[in-house]
Amino acid sequence: MKSNKRPSLTLVAAALALACAGMSSAQAAAKIVINNLNAPGVGFNDPTPAAPVGGNTGTTLGQQRLIAFTHAANIWGATLTSSVPIVINAQFRPLSCTATSAVLGSAGATQVFGGFPGAPKADTWYSYALANKLYGSEISDSPGAQINANFNSELGKSNCLAGSSFYLGLDANEGNNIDFVATLLHEMGHGLGFQTFTNGQTGAPLAGYPSVWDHYLLDNTTNKLWVDMTNAERAASALKPGGLSWTGPKVTAAVPSVLTATAQLRVIGAGAASSAGDLYAVGEADFGPKIDKSPLTGQIAAVALQPDSPGSACTPFNAANAEAVRRKIALVSRGTCGFAVKVKNAQNAGAIGVIVADNAPGAVAGMGGADPSITIPALRVTQADGAMIAASLVKANANPMGTVGKFERSKTLISGADAARRITMFTPNPYQPGSSVSHYNTTATRNQLMEPSINADLTHTVTAPTDLTLELFKDIGW
Repeated sequence: MKSNKRPSLTLVAAALALACAGMSSAQAAAKIVINNLNAPGVGFNDPTPAAPVGGNTGTTLGQQRLIAFTHAANIWGATLTSSVPIVINAQFRPLSCTATSAVLGSAGATQVFGGFPGAPKADTWYSYALANKLYGSEISDSPGAQINANFNSELGKSNCLAGSSFYLGLDANEGNNIDFVATLLHEMGHGLGFQTFTNGQTGAPLAGYPSVWDHYLLDNTTNKLWVDMTNAERAASALKPGGLSWTGPKVTAAVPSVLTATAQLRVIGAGAASSAGDLYAVGEADFGPKIDKSPLTGQIAAVALQPDSPGSACTPFNAANAEAVRRKIALVSRGTCGFAVKVKNAQNAGAIGVIVADNAPGAVAGMGGADPSITIPALRVTQADGAMIAASLVKANANPMGTVGKFERSKTLISGADAARRITMFTPNPYQPGSSVSHYNTTATRNQLMEPSINADLTHTVTAPTDLTLELFKDIGW
């Protein structure tokens, strides 16, 4: 990389042989050109009639998809600046799916560059579009699209998140469907540079050189930056939930204005360490009301308590369970059905809140899903913490006050951030290829565009005080 040349590496293959190219451009501070690679009759060229929806005036499915893409490109184009057009190769094609989950899209830079005039950091990889912006002109000796983007053509089929579909309106009013504009903004974000090129699984830098990301990724348990670590240290830090922080000054300065105080669960009852109760780390739900400054307080009741865990709450409560949770906080177990289904069943039975205990070991995480009819708050705890809470209920049987739970917010900690108020990255254990490290942590609230899943409460804003994506882009050179 130490050269007066402009070294590069190609990361993604070029267009498919059967591609049928059609261009659409989004004019703004940065010009974004959408290169439609779908063949006639499919994907962005699907002729299926469609009624206009949410400000999208297209009359076919393909037209609406392309209009939504152009709308998302205009949002990024109006936000970023570059004298070089940003070209995105885009297509619908089958992606990974099951009946209950799906990869909505995937995108990334087609090449990376380093060692060029204008690069803020020496011997460091930058994504193609960002390298063009920093260099001031086309940097590649073989110019092409800077971003490859793919979207799931199977979504909604029986084997691919059955019953779901992309909402193609431009107004973020997707209801129980998946907002395509938010998905587009997210995937374009990766292609524009929201990713590391270092292998998080092995810790090995690409071709021996760090990504610009590695200069800002800090293991907050060892206080070492990725750029200063060994491969083994990087691989270990990628498996520490909450242990990898972003140190960029722009993001860190904006964190207090974007993210809320951390939600927490306080449990008061038999076996508590003090009269003030025990505190448990929690994940928040994407649906239902958020925890506000006035904590929700109530007695906790388990649903169909088993020897080691509460019941799943996937069906309407029987009379005994309904009586047990009425005007109380219901403790249920994760598994079998979606989070929103569990919470709605508890709400229908008269519960005032829900605690969902994980059914497998792991770090605490949020709860996805959507149901606008849910009016009670819900929090998620780890399997180990759920077992401790369930055990406290058994101990409290002789106490008329039982075990009391408080849904509250911390007075000192910020959601998704470390003790120094730096946002943390998504680092689950085990490692998740394509998701780990190159996303914000799912514990952040409000939800961020660049979390690994598209959340129902996202807007189409990429700037503070709503979202931290642009601030990270500023940190890396945009």
